[in-house]
Amino acid sequence: MTRIASLLASAFIVLAPLSSAHAAMPEAATALFEAKTVATRDTALSTLEAAAPKDPASAYAAGAGEFFTALELLAKGLHRHGFESPQSFMLPLMRLPVPDNPNPEPLTYEQFRAILVAFRDRLEKSAATLGSVPADADIGMVIDLTHVGIDLNEDGAITPDESMAAIIAALSRGGSVPDDATPALTFRFDRADGFWLQGYSEFLMAQADFWLAHDFRSTFDGSFHMLFPRAKLPLQDILVPPSSDMGSSIFSSEWRIADFISLVHLVNWPVAEPERRQAARRHLLEMIRLSREDWKAIRAETDNDREWLPGPQQKGENPLTGLEVGEEQVQAWLATLTMAEDLLEGRLLLPHFRITGKGINMKRFFDEPKPFDLVLSITGPAIAPYLESGTILTSDDFDQIQRQFGGSGFLTFALWFN
Repeated sequence: MTRIASLLASAFIVLAPLSSAHAAMPEAATALFEAKTVATRDTALSTLEAAAPKDPASAYAAGAGEFFTALELLAKGLHRHGFESPQSFMLPLMRLPVPDNPNPEPLTYEQFRAILVAFRDRLEKSAATLGSVPADADIGMVIDLTHVGIDLNEDGAITPDESMAAIIAALSRGGSVPDDATPALTFRFDRADGFWLQGYSEFLMAQADFWLAHDFRSTFDGSFHMLFPRAKLPLQDILVPPSSDMGSSIFSSEWRIADFISLVHLVNWPVAEPERRQAARRHLLEMIRLSREDWKAIRAETDNDREWLPGPQQKGENPLTGLEVGEEQVQAWLATLTMAEDLLEGRLLLPHFRITGKGINMKRFFDEPKPFDLVLSITGPAIAPYLESGTILTSDDFDQIQRQFGGSGFLTFALWFN
């Protein structure tokens, strides 16, 4: 399992509690995360949600379960319409290893937006539930990720090849869920990990809200047959080749390369719901706040028991990433959070490679939304309205932080640290 792919997979992993070291774990939590059917899982989740206002352990389990079901809502919506993963880090919301559907339903632009809305709204519920857990709650919950999963193919069952461990393995291999046994991944999730998961909910909500803030119908009509080749999209009969010529990854065939170019060209989106673009910035700021809370809690820990995200005082390689965390990485990450917050608040300006003396005010980019044109943002014209004089982030600023992460690289740790 490669480190980068493993950590990309971690963006989709749910922290799921099963047994507490210090207090009796609610029976419904065991039922939730050991469930073999969707019906059993949903019954247990309802029980936990009812108990959540008075029981931190139930709230923790319910919030994790709600995150889980958000991923399932997305996966089911994609599967229903015959989604084929482009296996590209450039489309992070589209990396779930959804099984093939030989009889997909037609898909409209309105239906695709509805899938994103349902996914985003369930994430919001998860974040709210996790946020209700007291910061000092005594949480210690153990799970093997081969025992918990989501229903990827809408058959009502949760099978071993739909487990989180299997999904991680699929993402690391860049393809479908492997036939061979997946490695055991057992962690003890504590209160700090709840902040981590809540932060990832905010991160994914920011992505969904950014899409939903815009009218991307032209992109959908002109290129989404790349993602849903049999869903009766407008150009299917003209541009989708026979299955044998399609290829799997986004750059594996001429037609996929051509459609990816179309997709990039067609990202010229009018603003449809400006409040969602403003919300995307707030989600990112909340993610930063939660990451600080996470590291505050991690550094206060005195145990070293199957840590999902260890602190410098918790020695040993992490079984998922093969990495150890040192104080220099933590300090560099906290500096990164400050830098990101300053960018989002407009205190620091983002540089553009062809513009000197001015930088991009990212607060205004989100809060004063104008049509989003990807190509013209890269080349310059589309970002002109957001240019200002002020303190501009320099490559030296970022290089200094990157050096603290050593050979494994900044991106590897960033995807893990959240």
